[in-house]
This record gives sequence, structure tokens and C-alpha cells, in this order.
Amino acid sequence: MHLDTVRTGSRPGTAYEARQRLEHARTSRLAQLRALEEAGRSTDDQLMSVQAEAIRGVLAEIDAAFARVEDGSYGTCLDCATPVPVERLEILPYTRYCVACQRRAAV
Repeated sequence: MHLDTVRTGSRPGTAYEARQRLEHARTSRLAQLRALEEAGRSTDDQLMSVQAEAIRGVLAEIDAAFARVEDGSYGTCLDCATPVPVERLEILPYTRYCVACQRRAAV
């Protein structure tokens, strides 16, 4: 597959589009993390600490998705190797799995 094209569901999309979605997700999560850290300075709230850790986990997933864009595996389920539907990637651009494999992993 050409480096400028990634497989996204039944339609090809550009690596640029994938990067744009991922960058938007990263920017949103970084803003959330900054807000939590600023609020946490005035309080020692366990819930805020848990939320911040969850956001850091999502940021790590986003970084991993950027790596998949670069190596050409973005948009392919890491479990069953089928294309992840473009609608799922639009909603959750850093996902590693199709819905069926994600459900199996959660059980």
C-alpha cells in the first residue's frame, strides 16, 4: 500500500486524513489533561488522578496509532487483520481493533 494511502474500512483514505483525526484527538486530550492538572493543583482529588491517568493512556494509544499510519497498518484490526470500518475510525481514530475483536477482548 502506498505510504500516502491507508486502508479505512471499505474506502481508502489518505494518511493525511488519518493524521488530522489523530492530531485532533491528541489536542483534545492534551487540553483535558492540562485542565485536570490545573484543577488538581488546588486539591488532592483521587478521581482527578484516575482521570488524568486514563487520558495519558489514550495519548499513548494515539501515539501508537500515529506509528501505525507510518508503517501502513493503520485501519487494519490488529487481531483479525480485517479493515476497521471508516465510521469507527472517525469516532475513535486511535482504535486498534474492529468492534467484534474489541468486544471479545473486553469479555
